[in-house]
Amino acid sequence: MSFAPPRPTAWFHPFAGIAGDMALGALIDAGADWEEVRRLLERIPIGGWDVRVETAERGDIGGLKIEVATRGRQIVRTHAHIVGIIEEARFPDRVRDRALAVFAALAEAEGRIHRRPSATVHFHEVGGVDAMVDILGTCSALEVLGIEEVRSGPVAVGMGMIRSGHGMLPNPAPAVVELLRGAPTYGRDVPIELTTPTGAALLRGLVPEDGWGPLPAMTITSAGFGAGTAELDGLPNLCQVVIGDLTVAAGAPGQPTALIEANLDDATGETLAWTVTVLLEAGARDAWVTPVVAKKGRPAHVVSALADVSLAGQVADRLAAETGSLGVRVTSVERRPASRRTETVEVDGMPVRVKVGPSQAKAEHDDAEKVARLTHRPLRLVKADAEDAWRHRADGRNRRRGDVPDPDGPQS
Repeated sequence: MSFAPPRPTAWFHPFAGIAGDMALGALIDAGADWEEVRRLLERIPIGGWDVRVETAERGDIGGLKIEVATRGRQIVRTHAHIVGIIEEARFPDRVRDRALAVFAALAEAEGRIHRRPSATVHFHEVGGVDAMVDILGTCSALEVLGIEEVRSGPVAVGMGMIRSGHGMLPNPAPAVVELLRGAPTYGRDVPIELTTPTGAALLRGLVPEDGWGPLPAMTITSAGFGAGTAELDGLPNLCQVVIGDLTVAAGAPGQPTALIEANLDDATGETLAWTVTVLLEAGARDAWVTPVVAKKGRPAHVVSALADVSLAGQVADRLAAETGSLGVRVTSVERRPASRRTETVEVDGMPVRVKVGPSQAKAEHDDAEKVARLTHRPLRLVKADAEDAWRHRADGRNRRRGDVPDPDGPQS
């Protein structure tokens, strides 16, 4: 039996939330060499900062606490300004792409909150040097560890009110809510900001759409904890990361998955469309409707959903509740996802994520749709521009590595 190459993976467990310093501390605690990470951070073309890495204990569990000290006045930066800083730093390609994806997610979330184009939003706390060091340090630590894929468990958030650069805000902050759209979340009765915009942006920018859920089947190689600042009663203020290899045998079983289905011969089109939406919100990886001919020659539909085994129960309950079906089938199947990553390009000055797999690159529909609406251009052309921009960047990387000849170089 042959095996696909192992995919080094980092799975975050934000059971007490996540912040930028907690993510960075967890990765260093899990084995990312701090001196290598620091050498990458020193490429940032901004001075006046220093990082202190200290051991800390939260709830009898040891971890690492990251303290970023800055000197001078904090500057409110635009998204375009930060993109320029990252490009100027000349990070390794994957560090740059991941950092750009994180800040693009932040810009998009802030744009929705303030009702303005993402390219024009101003970052307050997340534009400061300390937040930039947290984000770029986390992306650098992933690179030092050789991580190819990032995943995450459900994200804990606090409640109450918090103080920010925008004044008093509800907890979780509006930016956190926007960034965690579609991600599994839950609230804790803790009047502290457990998940910060920086932490939420890291997850949104680094975790693919199908990367949310419990610890995946993997060979664990290390683990670490990043410590938050506050001491919490009855809850270790830590973010955990687990490092390991996802390995799938070629032709062998893949990830265990549940197929949930129901036959319907009396549902309206509106009910069917709504049910698909609800199933996805309940945690299904995919959901669809198939027209069939049922007993007595009646036209009918099969509503189907794929979900992680741990979420099968709640997805099945929602299917039954929304459709009124008296019976739901749950079948064990195997899922074999191809490895993929997400990169971000710009189209008409706006960020568009591109999902990159082994054989193709595809623009993220929601991002492309937003650009099409704002520019009044056809969606298909926006998608084509995004995919062309990614290919142009990939060709440039290949030429620098010597994988393909440079068409502008010497000819034999």
